[in-house]
Amino acid sequence: MKHSLVLIYACISLLLFFHPSLSCQLIHQTCKRIADNDPNVSYNLCVMSLESNPMSANASLEELGVIAVELALSNATYINWYISNKLLQEKGFDPYAKACLKDCHELYSDAIPELKDVLDDFKDKDYYKANIELSAAMEASTTCEDGYKERKAV
Repeated sequence: MKHSLVLIYACISLLLFFHPSLSCQLIHQTCKRIADNDPNVSYNLCVMSLESNPMSANASLEELGVIAVELALSNATYINWYISNKLLQEKGFDPYAKACLKDCHELYSDAIPELKDVLDDFKDKDYYKANIELSAAMEASTTCEDGYKERKAV
Protein backbone atom coordinates (compact mmCIF):
# COMPACT_ATOMS: atom_id res chain seq x y z
CA MET A 1 0.00 0.00 0.00
CA LYS A 2 2.81 2.40 0.85
CA HIS A 3 4.11 2.13 -2.69
CA SER A 4 0.69 2.93 -4.13
CA LEU A 5 0.34 6.01 -1.98
CA VAL A 6 3.85 7.17 -2.76
CA LEU A 7 3.06 6.70 -6.44
CA ILE A 8 -0.05 8.83 -6.11
CA TYR A 9 1.80 11.52 -4.20
CA ALA A 10 4.47 11.62 -6.87
CA CYS A 11 1.89 11.78 -9.68
CA ILE A 12 0.17 14.72 -8.05
CA SER A 13 3.49 16.44 -7.51
CA LEU A 14 4.33 15.95 -11.18
CA LEU A 15 1.01 17.53 -12.12
CA LEU A 16 2.23 20.71 -10.54
CA PHE A 17 5.41 20.81 -12.63
CA PHE A 18 4.81 19.17 -16.00
CA HIS A 19 2.44 19.92 -18.82
CA PRO A 20 -0.19 17.15 -19.08
CA SER A 21 0.27 16.51 -22.80
CA LEU A 22 3.36 14.30 -22.77
CA SER A 23 4.04 11.58 -25.34
CA CYS A 24 2.35 8.18 -25.54
CA GLN A 25 5.08 6.82 -23.26
CA LEU A 26 3.62 8.86 -20.42
CA ILE A 27 3.31 5.96 -17.98
CA HIS A 28 6.92 4.88 -18.45
CA GLN A 29 8.23 8.45 -18.34
CA THR A 30 6.20 9.28 -15.26
CA CYS A 31 7.18 6.10 -13.43
CA LYS A 32 10.84 6.60 -14.32
CA ARG A 33 10.81 10.16 -12.97
CA ILE A 34 9.05 9.03 -9.81
CA ALA A 35 11.31 6.03 -9.21
CA ASP A 36 14.44 8.11 -9.92
CA ASN A 37 13.37 10.65 -7.31
CA ASP A 38 11.96 8.35 -4.62
CA PRO A 39 13.73 5.20 -3.40
CA ASN A 40 10.40 3.87 -2.03
CA VAL A 41 8.92 3.58 -5.52
CA SER A 42 9.62 0.64 -7.76
CA TYR A 43 9.60 1.53 -11.45
CA ASN A 44 8.19 -1.88 -12.38
CA LEU A 45 5.44 -1.74 -9.73
CA CYS A 46 4.54 1.78 -10.85
CA VAL A 47 4.25 0.75 -14.51
CA MET A 48 2.34 -2.46 -13.73
CA SER A 49 -0.05 -0.64 -11.40
CA LEU A 50 -0.90 2.09 -13.88
CA GLU A 51 -1.04 -0.25 -16.88
CA SER A 52 -3.45 -2.54 -14.99
CA ASN A 53 -6.15 -0.01 -15.81
CA PRO A 54 -7.09 -0.07 -19.52
CA MET A 55 -7.97 3.65 -19.32
CA SER A 56 -4.31 4.48 -18.71
CA ALA A 57 -3.26 3.71 -22.30
CA ASN A 58 -4.43 7.10 -23.58
CA ALA A 59 -4.52 8.97 -20.29
CA SER A 60 -3.12 12.42 -19.62
CA LEU A 61 -0.94 12.98 -16.57
CA GLU A 62 -3.98 14.25 -14.67
CA GLU A 63 -5.93 11.13 -15.62
CA LEU A 64 -3.01 8.94 -14.51
CA GLY A 65 -3.16 10.73 -11.17
CA VAL A 66 -6.85 9.88 -10.88
CA ILE A 67 -6.16 6.26 -11.83
CA ALA A 68 -3.43 6.07 -9.19
CA VAL A 69 -5.75 7.55 -6.54
CA GLU A 70 -8.48 5.08 -7.50
CA LEU A 71 -5.99 2.21 -7.15
CA ALA A 72 -4.91 3.48 -3.74
CA LEU A 73 -8.54 3.86 -2.66
CA SER A 74 -9.30 0.31 -3.74
CA ASN A 75 -6.22 -0.99 -1.90
CA ALA A 76 -6.99 1.01 1.25
CA THR A 77 -10.59 -0.21 1.25
CA TYR A 78 -9.49 -3.83 0.89
CA ILE A 79 -6.75 -3.55 3.52
CA ASN A 80 -9.20 -1.95 5.95
CA TRP A 81 -11.74 -4.71 5.30
CA TYR A 82 -9.09 -7.41 5.69
CA ILE A 83 -7.85 -6.02 9.00
CA SER A 84 -11.38 -5.74 10.36
CA ASN A 85 -12.89 -8.97 9.03
CA LYS A 86 -9.90 -11.30 9.03
CA LEU A 87 -6.94 -10.23 11.16
CA LEU A 88 -8.84 -8.78 14.12
CA GLN A 89 -11.00 -11.92 14.20
CA GLU A 90 -7.98 -14.22 14.66
CA LYS A 91 -7.18 -15.42 18.16
CA GLY A 92 -3.41 -15.84 17.79
CA PHE A 93 -2.32 -12.23 18.18
CA ASP A 94 -0.88 -10.95 21.43
CA PRO A 95 -2.41 -7.77 22.94
CA TYR A 96 0.28 -5.51 21.44
CA ALA A 97 -0.28 -6.89 17.93
CA LYS A 98 -4.06 -6.54 18.34
CA ALA A 99 -3.61 -2.92 19.42
CA CYS A 100 -1.42 -2.26 16.36
CA LEU A 101 -4.04 -3.81 14.08
CA LYS A 102 -6.77 -1.69 15.67
CA ASP A 103 -4.64 1.41 15.13
CA CYS A 104 -4.07 0.46 11.49
CA HIS A 105 -7.79 -0.15 11.02
CA GLU A 106 -8.52 3.32 12.38
CA LEU A 107 -5.82 4.90 10.19
CA TYR A 108 -7.14 3.21 7.06
CA SER A 109 -10.70 4.12 8.02
CA ASP A 110 -9.55 7.75 8.02
CA ALA A 111 -7.53 7.38 4.80
CA ILE A 112 -10.49 6.14 2.74
CA PRO A 113 -12.54 9.37 2.90
CA GLU A 114 -9.33 11.39 2.48
CA LEU A 115 -8.63 9.54 -0.79
CA LYS A 116 -12.21 10.19 -1.90
CA ASP A 117 -11.60 13.87 -1.18
CA VAL A 118 -8.45 13.71 -3.33
CA LEU A 119 -10.56 12.48 -6.25
CA ASP A 120 -12.92 15.42 -5.72
CA ASP A 121 -9.93 17.76 -5.62
CA PHE A 122 -8.76 16.38 -8.97
CA LYS A 123 -12.19 17.05 -10.45
CA ASP A 124 -11.97 20.62 -9.12
CA LYS A 125 -8.35 20.88 -10.38
CA ASP A 126 -7.31 21.84 -6.86
CA TYR A 127 -3.97 20.02 -6.93
CA TYR A 128 -2.59 21.90 -3.94
CA LYS A 129 -5.42 20.62 -1.72
CA ALA A 130 -5.15 17.15 -3.29
CA ASN A 131 -1.47 17.06 -2.42
CA ILE A 132 -2.15 17.97 1.22
CA GLU A 133 -4.95 15.43 1.61
CA LEU A 134 -2.91 12.77 -0.12
CA SER A 135 -0.04 13.35 2.28
CA ALA A 136 -2.45 12.79 5.17
CA ALA A 137 -3.78 9.59 3.61
CA MET A 138 -0.22 8.31 3.11
CA GLU A 139 0.27 8.31 6.86
CA ALA A 140 -1.93 5.21 7.22
CA SER A 141 0.35 2.91 5.28
CA THR A 142 3.55 4.49 6.54
CA THR A 143 2.49 4.30 10.18
CA CYS A 144 1.26 0.72 9.86
CA GLU A 145 4.38 -0.44 8.02
CA ASP A 146 6.63 1.27 10.55
CA GLY A 147 4.70 -0.36 13.41
CA TYR A 148 5.05 -3.74 11.71
CA LYS A 149 8.80 -3.25 11.21
CA GLU A 150 9.24 -2.21 14.86
CA ARG A 151 7.24 -5.23 16.02
CA LYS A 152 9.23 -7.57 13.77
CA ALA A 153 12.55 -6.19 15.06
CA VAL A 154 11.62 -6.96 18.69
